[in-house]
Amino acid sequence: MATKNSLELNKIHNIDCLAGMGMLDCGMVDVIVTSPPYNIGIDYSKYEDSLPRENYLDWMENIAIASKKTLNDNGSFFLNIGNKPSDTWIAFDVASRFRKHYVLQNILYWVKSIAIERSSVGNYPGILTDIAVGHFKPIGGNRFLNDCMEYIFHFTKTGYVELDRLAIGVKYQDKSNIGRWKKATQDKRCRGNVWFIPYKTIKSRDDQRPHPATFPDLLPEMCIRLHGLSKTKMVMDPFMGIGSTALACQRLGVDYIGFEIDESYILEAERRMSQKRLIYG
Repeated sequence: MATKNSLELNKIHNIDCLAGMGMLDCGMVDVIVTSPPYNIGIDYSKYEDSLPRENYLDWMENIAIASKKTLNDNGSFFLNIGNKPSDTWIAFDVASRFRKHYVLQNILYWVKSIAIERSSVGNYPGILTDIAVGHFKPIGGNRFLNDCMEYIFHFTKTGYVELDRLAIGVKYQDKSNIGRWKKATQDKRCRGNVWFIPYKTIKSRDDQRPHPATFPDLLPEMCIRLHGLSKTKMVMDPFMGIGSTALACQRLGVDYIGFEIDESYILEAERRMSQKRLIYG
């Protein structure tokens, strides 16, 4: 399967995403899920992650312009981006550039680690003691707090894109709420805009990461489900990395297209997808 420009679908293409998006048909993409470089000095092998701020923001704005042409009028762009403790404006600066071309319909908070004290939650039966779940990168010194979350900016062209909120809904804690409101006809409510999604960490310094910065497969899967699986035929990830978005699409049975400049990441993505095919058939 290919676009009219013969760019194969269900494949991660080893080309720059701006060039790749220029080869796609206008409006052919329903959902974009991606996590671009944050410009915080990550050690990528094929990309310099320490550009002058304005150069980086200009580049990200070009991503916004190119992606908007590929996205259909009722599509969703989920942009995962974070900061570093000594520079907390990065995500907002990028969002401000996207604001020129998109409407910011929702802000989601990807929580990677959270601590909850039993004394703070009232009479919730499922919490019996203090809990601390998830993973984070510890920060030394006394100026900054450990960074336990990142943003997912949900951009659309109009701000009026309807979502399938219950596709990623959660059960009511208080069952008496079921039927109390006209819309509460089942034991499921909107999850809200705070998502706890832990990620795997390396067990020791001797272990090697296949990619220095990636999101868990569940994150793009939840974004796609939220947009609405029934109206999602094509998903794009301009910064595919080791294939988290492709894996989510493979699991959900939707077509995808991605771009990645590092051949080693593509090979790792293909290995991961091959393993999943063996597991799920």
